[in-house]
Amino acid sequence: MIIGIPREIMAEEKRVAAIPETVAKFVAKGHKVLVESGAGQGVFIEDADYRKAGAEVLADAAQLFQKAEVVLKVKQPEFNEKVGRHEIDMMRKETVLITFLHPAAPTSRKNVEMLESKGMTALTMDGIPRISRAQRMDALTSMSTVTGYRSVMMAANRLPKFIPMMGTAIGMVKPANFLVIGAGVVGLQAVAAAKRLGGVIRVIDIRQEAQKEAGSLGAKIAGFDVPQNLAKAEGGYAKALPGDWLAKEREALAPIVADSDVIILSALVPGEVAPVLITRKMVGGMRPGSVIIDVSIDQGGNCEATVPGKEVTLDNVLVSGLQNIPGGMAVHASWLYANNMLHYFENAFKNGTDLDLKDEIVMCSLVTRDGKIVHKGALKALGRG
Repeated sequence: MIIGIPREIMAEEKRVAAIPETVAKFVAKGHKVLVESGAGQGVFIEDADYRKAGAEVLADAAQLFQKAEVVLKVKQPEFNEKVGRHEIDMMRKETVLITFLHPAAPTSRKNVEMLESKGMTALTMDGIPRISRAQRMDALTSMSTVTGYRSVMMAANRLPKFIPMMGTAIGMVKPANFLVIGAGVVGLQAVAAAKRLGGVIRVIDIRQEAQKEAGSLGAKIAGFDVPQNLAKAEGGYAKALPGDWLAKEREALAPIVADSDVIILSALVPGEVAPVLITRKMVGGMRPGSVIIDVSIDQGGNCEATVPGKEVTLDNVLVSGLQNIPGGMAVHASWLYANNMLHYFENAFKNGTDLDLKDEIVMCSLVTRDGKIVHKGALKALGRG
């Protein structure tokens, strides 16, 4: 097959979907790999490194999209200002697109509908089920590991206070209070990073098992009890709470939010829009100088005040909606993602050049096919499910 690796065009996105190590493995399997010139620049990989691995390097993005039978990307397609065309418009109907599409997010609606209208087959890397067979393909877990760590580093850089308790000649400086909402992979990594920095950490998660994991890392579990049949879905994921329970959660959160210096928001329901847990009013009740890092923004965000892709200051509280947090640690993030993508591709096309539509992993991550949207979360977000 002809595999295309374009240069990512999202602002500040430095990751790449394939590295020379994985390109060489694709080539060894008999595939032809096309790489856009400069695709690896953000992770210090030169065009010559890709050529040495067996890839053909193309300077023209449109040419790459036209030739590729499968396009492997990191982030969702966007309008390419340099070329003057949207990336989806540059692809052929027959092209299979594999990337992070975040199909249920409000900002992804246009992309999903464009893919549907064009009749393309598209798969999203955030739809991979967390089953043992899929562990090597699980890009969401890989990127969540990076995001959890990086989100705390971002908060530390933005917080105008010490994080650990500091002894000085004129007295003790109290440690910063962290609140982590959502104790999945992102949340647990955030807890570990905040603990290393010396913060006092509280965690809220509606799943009891997740609470125990966070507690084992030294976090204090803030109280909010939900019947587990409402809280936990198959595979250990969180469920979307009914409206009345979501209101109760916000009520329980309000005083804890007001007492927090840093909040890391990572509460997600797989394939659905992120629940809004922090209202604009709650943000106004926080101490001046406090910081909110809303890493759930790719699925809509957990904070009502979060602006996708931007950092805003409201009532002297910084609310970050930056969308490419793993892109800030692009070297390790690309190494992880490229290997996840290699294993995903090999599984999806294990029967040759035909996508294995009987495979559970493929079907869970399938977004569009034959002119139809098939992803449940996307259909629900569009009011069709």
